[in-house]
Amino acid sequence: MRFVLAAFSLLALLPSAASAQTWPAKPVRIVVAYPAGGGIDVMARQLAERLGAAWGQPVVVENKPGANTIVAADSVAKSAPDGYTVLMTTDATFSINPHLYASLPFDTQRDFVPVTMLVLLQQLLVAHPATPFNDLKGLIETAKAKPGSINYASYGSGSQPHLAGEMLKHKAGIDLVHVPYKGISLAVPAVIAGEVQLTFAGIATSSAPLKAGRIKALAIGGAQRSALFPQVPTFAELGYPEVETHAWFGLFMPAGAPREAIARLYRDSWKLLQDPEFRQKQLIDRGYEVVLSSPEAFAAYIRKDSESRARAVKISGAKAE
Repeated sequence: MRFVLAAFSLLALLPSAASAQTWPAKPVRIVVAYPAGGGIDVMARQLAERLGAAWGQPVVVENKPGANTIVAADSVAKSAPDGYTVLMTTDATFSINPHLYASLPFDTQRDFVPVTMLVLLQQLLVAHPATPFNDLKGLIETAKAKPGSINYASYGSGSQPHLAGEMLKHKAGIDLVHVPYKGISLAVPAVIAGEVQLTFAGIATSSAPLKAGRIKALAIGGAQRSALFPQVPTFAELGYPEVETHAWFGLFMPAGAPREAIARLYRDSWKLLQDPEFRQKQLIDRGYEVVLSSPEAFAAYIRKDSESRARAVKISGAKAE
């Protein structure tokens, strides 16, 4: 199966000035699949503010967390395909959920049009500073010595941290206790407060407490170390390349959305995220890798990412609750 995506070339994504001005003619709604306060919510609000100024139309952000992004995705899938409702979500919706749930109230490939992947980010495995280990090797040794004594937070069953945690358990042969929270913004504070010992978190949400010494980093996902935290080794170099922690933020519209709306949202998002000051301070300095793929390239990436996550779900044994 392939995404429902109009068969137009990249050049066709750049419509004439005259046609581009017919959309938007009224307020645009960005439905964010996560609670307020997390990295994706902050980015959505920054994007909405700038797009609204560029379009001369209000762009409002509506948070619809729940059911591992299914609530938000379902509402957008069933909205009018007129270009005025946009879904902003992560890879959980399109790469992970189809392999975790026996059924979904929508078809991830048939009912959506990918617009663009905005950013890609890797997550750090972070721990409370009082834990008796300071690196991944120490964590594994402690977990093996005291099975079930170490817990880790995620933002829901089947979320990226849950999948990464279960994969680490599987590959390292250890027993960690999963503690799901209700949102991205709750997991790191739970570690800081000592409610749990570990979590997986993006640089955007963990950078400040890391620098303040309120948490410590043990490892990071990806093929290479982060330029912001070069002292933190990757799971791959520590011998656990299967522990994949990446996440991405992307924009989607309901299938059947006007080609004009898809093209302009992609084009104007690209322009805004190319602004040097915004790009550096709001994205790169927060650990985001700017991608801004075309709709066609994004659809192709999702197909490959979904295949990779299907293998990870099977190996990890993660299941939706």
